[in-house]
Amino acid sequence: MAFLGIIALLAVLALIYGPQFWVGHTLRKHSAARPDFPGTGGEMAQHLVERFALDGVRVERTDAGDHYDPEARTVRLSADNYDGASLTAVAVAAHEVGHAIQHHRGERGLRLRQTLARLAMTTDRIASVFFIAAPVLAIALRTPAAMLALAVIGIGLLGVRVVVHLVTLPVEYDASFNKALPILREGNYLGEDDLASARSVLKAAALTYVAAALTSLLNLARWVRVLR
Repeated sequence: MAFLGIIALLAVLALIYGPQFWVGHTLRKHSAARPDFPGTGGEMAQHLVERFALDGVRVERTDAGDHYDPEARTVRLSADNYDGASLTAVAVAAHEVGHAIQHHRGERGLRLRQTLARLAMTTDRIASVFFIAAPVLAIALRTPAAMLALAVIGIGLLGVRVVVHLVTLPVEYDASFNKALPILREGNYLGEDDLASARSVLKAAALTYVAAALTSLLNLARWVRVLR
């Protein structure tokens, strides 16, 4: 039984951290400077913003990781991707501009993700209050049923975060393979030899949220186990 427990633990760790490792490995693999590229990731993003007439969208450097901020209408790239002229920088820039295009076109998936993300910020805070209050209330009222009810509500609130990640996955896939990859191919920004590598980078960009979704599921399962 102990051996099976170890195997199960290793399987869970591989499931959670495997995607994170693969994403990081893929992005680093293609991050070497390419002197043959005409510009940096930041310049690529700015060019695409202008090409698709994304009025009001800005491009800037950030320390918070590559992302598109719909509230500020800003494409934010890490320093390496903003200043670097690498395959990773170009592909990630195209991916984040893909989100700006989704926003510009008013696509439902991105709108739903933003609505749920704002909701999840609130439910996460409320859930933490529930989990703190549950044992205190149970002791004060001497009713385990009260703690059980509060814990169930807290787990339900945490479930909103899982839903956000699940909704995010198709949005990320669309930004990579329905937006960025066709842009890079049809605009002749990359040669055929580089497109296969760009596909790997775009897949990594899309799968970044898979690891986050798995982590949320693991956290939810942990609380369910505590409840049981």
